[in-house]
Amino acid sequence: MADETNQLRVRLVTPERVLFEAAASAVELPAKNGYMEVLFGHAPLMAELGAGDVIVHGAGVAETDGVAGAQHYNVSWGFAEVLPDRVTILASDALKPEEIGVDRAEEQLVRGQKMWSEAGESEEAYTEALHVIAEAEAKLATAAEKH
Repeated sequence: MADETNQLRVRLVTPERVLFEAAASAVELPAKNGYMEVLFGHAPLMAELGAGDVIVHGAGVAETDGVAGAQHYNVSWGFAEVLPDRVTILASDALKPEEIGVDRAEEQLVRGQKMWSEAGESEEAYTEALHVIAEAEAKLATAAEKH
């Protein structure tokens, strides 16, 4: 059993709700430029979130074969504040895997692909299309892992 003093306090919030707040041994974050893992004692930093899964390890999840479990949350955009003893994740949107509507995510993907094909010369339109596509693909990946 890990010493409680070596646990991170992890908080995942959106403008609408608090999804998770508890101690954890580690947390993986979808930073805009790739995934990062945070352990107790991590150097302070701010990171911009992309679209993907926040994975909270050892957070009161049932152990399987002596290995602590993990909780997954799909997030889309926002920021994470990392301090040596806590991580605060401020996401524009966050869902538990069972809350993801696969049909809606597939519609979002089609919409993003249409936006991409209609972007023309607009860099801003391409960026927005990529944003929509990345969010939809992340939701679909999370939903596929759950089933």
